[in-house]
Amino acid sequence: MNVIIGLINGMITGATPILLAALGGTMTYYAGIFNIAMEGMMLGGAFFAVLGSYYFESWVVGILFAILGSLLMALIFILFSVKLKTDEFVTGVALNLFALGATTYMLRQIFGVKGAFASPGIVPIPDIDIPLLEDIPVLGQILSGHNLLVYVGLIATILCHYLIYKTRFGLRLRAAGYNTNCLDTSGVRSDRIRTISVILCGIFCGLAGSFLSLGYVTLFSENMSAGKGWISLAAIILVNGNPWGIALISLIFGFSDGLGLLLQQYLPSQFTSMVPYIATLIALYVYSSRKKKEKFS
Repeated sequence: MNVIIGLINGMITGATPILLAALGGTMTYYAGIFNIAMEGMMLGGAFFAVLGSYYFESWVVGILFAILGSLLMALIFILFSVKLKTDEFVTGVALNLFALGATTYMLRQIFGVKGAFASPGIVPIPDIDIPLLEDIPVLGQILSGHNLLVYVGLIATILCHYLIYKTRFGLRLRAAGYNTNCLDTSGVRSDRIRTISVILCGIFCGLAGSFLSLGYVTLFSENMSAGKGWISLAAIILVNGNPWGIALISLIFGFSDGLGLLLQQYLPSQFTSMVPYIATLIALYVYSSRKKKEKFS
């Protein structure tokens, strides 16, 4: 039973950064932007989270720094992709490479270390025990005691679904992706909506990055996002940007991540680290097969 509970908790923990980043990517997805820069935004957020938490001795400041670091990447993306109309794919790849190089350089210049920085001075984001629920056998072990951002991810899923499908902004957001000309002729600038969508994506990726370095672990290591931005993009594509679908797909990827950690007791870690990415490839294969059937049916 303890193994099963541990696997479920690992699934929830592993799903959280993917969910948060994918919810941000959903905003750009509906705005008609193919945003592959989420990987770089998450990595920038993870570094600045540690920077803020360490120097200000506060996890709140760490989260704020993470959001600001991710927003900096988002603003660069806006400048080139939205304002200057450069290719989104090329811009995204460039930002991912820039984030990797910049965080590695700052890690060595600011903290004077290579590889990873860990210190007792880094204040982690706290876990939350839910009153009454935590006292329920088994269920309390599964639903209570998670990191604060796990519950933020759940609330964000509800809010994103409402924002996209139930508000005027959501209607305009979808119009920016479906029919830009109609949106522009109605008096609403599509570039403005796209800019807001990238900013929202930056905020969510900042939260995802802060979870990686202050929630999942309490340190920063080079390239610690490790492809989670790409997995988030795959989750968005698989469910066509539906927030509840993204939550479900994130749990599946989180399960594969937790399963990989569990299998490390029996298999080499190099192999078990491949499990989440193998799951991503399988999911994309299933999606492409489904699209082909729809095309020829």
